[in-house]
Amino acid sequence: MSTSPSLSEDYRFASDNTAGLCPEALAGLTEANSGRSASYGDDPLTAEAQARISALFETKCEVFLVFNGTAANALALSTLCRRYQSIFCLEEAHVATGECSAPEFFTGGSKVISVRGQGGKMRPAELELALGQGRGTHFPQPGALTLAQASDRGTLYEPAEIKALADLAHARGMGVHVDGARFANAWAAAREGGASPADLTWRSGVDILSLGGTKNGMLAAEAVVFFRPELAAAFAYRAQQSGQVNSKMRFAAAQWNAVLREGAWLRHAAHANRMAAQLADGIRALPGLGLSLPVQTNMVFVELSAAAAAALKARGWRFYLSIGQTGYRFVCAWDTLPEDVQALLRDLRAVAGRTAVTALSRGAER
Repeated sequence: MSTSPSLSEDYRFASDNTAGLCPEALAGLTEANSGRSASYGDDPLTAEAQARISALFETKCEVFLVFNGTAANALALSTLCRRYQSIFCLEEAHVATGECSAPEFFTGGSKVISVRGQGGKMRPAELELALGQGRGTHFPQPGALTLAQASDRGTLYEPAEIKALADLAHARGMGVHVDGARFANAWAAAREGGASPADLTWRSGVDILSLGGTKNGMLAAEAVVFFRPELAAAFAYRAQQSGQVNSKMRFAAAQWNAVLREGAWLRHAAHANRMAAQLADGIRALPGLGLSLPVQTNMVFVELSAAAAAALKARGWRFYLSIGQTGYRFVCAWDTLPEDVQALLRDLRAVAGRTAVTALSRGAER
């Protein structure tokens, strides 16, 4: 009998998006829901959130709150690229595979160019090779480089790695953007090595950051952070035209204030990372299973046969195929519990053992 919960569909490891609101964000919403205040961001809570985010990065930033990560990425890139220019990203990057051409749409036609990488990260040599495509005006002019931190494979860019890529991009006249949907998880991991949010961004050459809140327990509360104020000159108009200016912005801002005030934003991310590390440790101990990639943040990629994946889904678990035909992604969130991890490991052990026995018996029949 399955040891997983009796729910017909268990989304606990499908994505950190499936988690609810963290207590601090919910309390922030309740706190903001009292009395009246100015609309469209002209309120004290929004000003406080902008100041807190600037303090987080140890520099004066221009901060704009938007509803979701796709808008944050696409609008940020639209400030860096004209329609005859190009955006360079990893081939598995969310801007290339998960945003329905939003960057192309908001830039008015900039071409998204995929770059090969390894372990979710781009190297300068790979970017250099991609920049060498085409000739003259027959190929889009390079306009922007976009990276993900943490990467779409859950891995981390070290500050020196970001700087090497940013230096190359800047030398070609390009802007540098980072998709930070899971930036909190990245910092929680990088902090162990002494890196600060500033080290991971503007000190390494990042111009604009899409700062994620949703995947770490917030609701419709992403931020676009400009480290070069001149790039933000017209962003308010871009956001308004795109329907990304919240008339009751204080509710998004209140969540940021609540999670940043006493460090809950970082604590929740660190907890998710720890749960992923526990899951990875457990998988390493199971015969017949292996990890596709090193586990550095809150994502675990597991090598499973199609039969084992089907058996696990039959037990109610929901997860996604992400790498080739055998690399399945499991994501831990702010609310993942150790017992959740143990329940998944028990079912993984059961299905891995069963499919291994089945495979051996079929081999004997042949």
